[in-house]
Order: sequence, then structure tokens, then C-alpha cells
Amino acid sequence: MPNIAIQFGESATCIAFTEKEKSAAKPVIDLFQQLGTAPVIEEKLMDAATVLGACGTAYALRYIRASMQAGIEIGFDSQTALAIAAQTAKGAAKMLLEEKIHPEQLIDRVTTPQGCTIVGLNEMEHQGFSSSLIKGIKTSLQKIKE
Repeated sequence: MPNIAIQFGESATCIAFTEKEKSAAKPVIDLFQQLGTAPVIEEKLMDAATVLGACGTAYALRYIRASMQAGIEIGFDSQTALAIAAQTAKGAAKMLLEEKIHPEQLIDRVTTPQGCTIVGLNEMEHQGFSSSLIKGIKTSLQKIKE
């Protein structure tokens, strides 16, 4: 199940196959790795992969949109706010993919004691940021299984 970022070679395309299909799977995996990433998963996780990888595109875009809107509120014009928000999300994702470490380790790098990052993160959590995202993903999975 590729996502729409495949047009830019940035899809997260999950692939499932049986043991007897193993030899036929290699060319498929190789093809999709050229168009992003191609993790091999168990078939029973394909619905979950669809939600996380395909619906997840919309969730990430909603975060970027909200960041852009906040940027406008703090003084940027919409184009500049969007450019900053999108590049920041792209940079954060690239750091995770390149360094292969837990997101909290990267968050710790930009979070200083009594700084503006920690108060912002804490306010987002008080407002249910992580909880809301988790609930949204789980709700999408429930819907896809109907």
C-alpha cells in the first residue's frame, strides 16, 4: 500500500508476502525501495500500515497546517509560515531517518531547562496533543476494519 508521496520517491510502502512467495517478493521490494521505503510486514498488519502510512500523510499535513496557522498568529505571512513549518517537519523526519534514534533523544537536543521549547511541549501535552494523535490513528484503524 503506497502513499501519495510515492510521486516524490518518498512513500512508505509496506509489503506482505507468504513464505512460498518469497522469491517473487524480492523484485517488488526492490521496486518500492526505489520509491521510498518498503518495510516487509505481516499480512495481519496491512490495515494498520494503511492507517499509519497512508492516513498518516494527512495527519502530518494537519500538523504542518497548524504550525503554519500559529506562525501567522505570531507574525509571519502565510507563505513564509508554511515554508518554515514544512521545512522544519522535513528536517525533523530526516534526522530521525538518518540517525535512527528515538524521537525523545532528538527532542532533548532542542529542549533546554526553563526554555521556550519545554513550555510549548508541555502546553501541547496538557491540551492532549499526543493523546489526540494516538486516538485518531486508532479510530482510523477501527474504521478500516469495518
